[in-house]
Amino acid sequence: MSGAPATEPFVVMAKPVGAVCNLDCEYCYYLPKASLAVGGPARMTPDVLEAYVRSMIEAAPGPLVHFVWHGGEPTIAGVDFYRRAVDLQRAVLPDGWRCVNSLQTNGTLLDDRWGAFLATERFAVGLSLDGPAHIHDAGRPDRRQRPTHARTMRGLAVLRDHGIEPDVLCTVTARSAAEPLAVYRFFLEQQVRWLQFLPVVERTPGGGTSGRSVSGEALGTFLCTVFDEWVRHDVGAIAVQTFMEGMVAWAGGSPTLCVMAETCGRALALEHDGGVYACDHFVDAGHRLGDVATDGLGALVDSPPQAAFGAAKRDGLTAACLDCPVLRMCRGGCPKDRFGTSPEGEPGHNVLCAGYRAFFEHAEPLLARLDGLARRGRPLATIVDQLRVEEADLEAPWRAAGRNDPCPCGSGRKYKHCCLGVHRTR
Repeated sequence: MSGAPATEPFVVMAKPVGAVCNLDCEYCYYLPKASLAVGGPARMTPDVLEAYVRSMIEAAPGPLVHFVWHGGEPTIAGVDFYRRAVDLQRAVLPDGWRCVNSLQTNGTLLDDRWGAFLATERFAVGLSLDGPAHIHDAGRPDRRQRPTHARTMRGLAVLRDHGIEPDVLCTVTARSAAEPLAVYRFFLEQQVRWLQFLPVVERTPGGGTSGRSVSGEALGTFLCTVFDEWVRHDVGAIAVQTFMEGMVAWAGGSPTLCVMAETCGRALALEHDGGVYACDHFVDAGHRLGDVATDGLGALVDSPPQAAFGAAKRDGLTAACLDCPVLRMCRGGCPKDRFGTSPEGEPGHNVLCAGYRAFFEHAEPLLARLDGLARRGRPLATIVDQLRVEEADLEAPWRAAGRNDPCPCGSGRKYKHCCLGVHRTR
């Protein structure tokens, strides 16, 4: 195994049980990956686990090493598996370094034993929750097609009972995109502190998208609607990943969200059998980089094939993307979704383009203001009061206008013959 460290920080989404899961989410992209594993039960063996921990620490530039446990459903591996993992980390970690462990779970198997372990070992936890029960249960049944929302909410309660506030991942499907405020307000009511939206895009054999997939237009409407609610009422109460990363991208920074980064390739996937792949969304034979036990993660993440994979996100943009005024924020989206055609007919265009463009054009002025607040050292929540005052001032002429008064729009016509049927005060 090569012990050479990687040139830059990277993460690995490790799959302790591969594509095995106790849920049967209708939109899951990972369950079909089970056929790629090399024989045996879908469980990471002690030898593979040790090879992964050692290789990850050897390859990390340091002094922070980030372990990400993913699935399938990673809690199926059991508490003792992760206890062994953290013991290995302590045994191998150089003096002055530290490990951070993150676990992405559907929450349905969490109990007090899990809660105590995760809290003691200071795991960061991501919880997959798709909003209110009628939306969540429609898309996330268990293997016997029973609803899971109540079990996921019990998992959330377990985490909070042990002092863990999870980051919440919510998918956006055609179904949930139709109810943006119901979805968003559910998370507000649950006092979620960090929320990320993941658009579901399923490619059909014919090259189109499934009926479950969110369209670009619907995603744009969803994000714009939620953003307008968030920026006017909830900045500081809840952080929404797309909005926070959008502010970073607008300012010319480097978003940590790979979808919005100029290039990718620093987030590998590790299957339970030790196979290492270019990305969690590209676990296939053509993107297999090597084996963790023999090749070393540092060598694999910096290998020419992986460098080319990461650069293709930037170098494969269509002409329409290169001319787009919001390219610095969108960056063409995730390569997995680039199977559409641009307005000019060029292939390789992101099927969610219309939504991302609509959102970033809509949000850009206020993202710029949020960045300005941050640069001046002022709380981002200041914008809530600013907008309340500004919009009240804008509404004042309309509130005072009588039917026969000159229309506040400045047309010179009477209000009743101009904007009365169009403009409504809040």
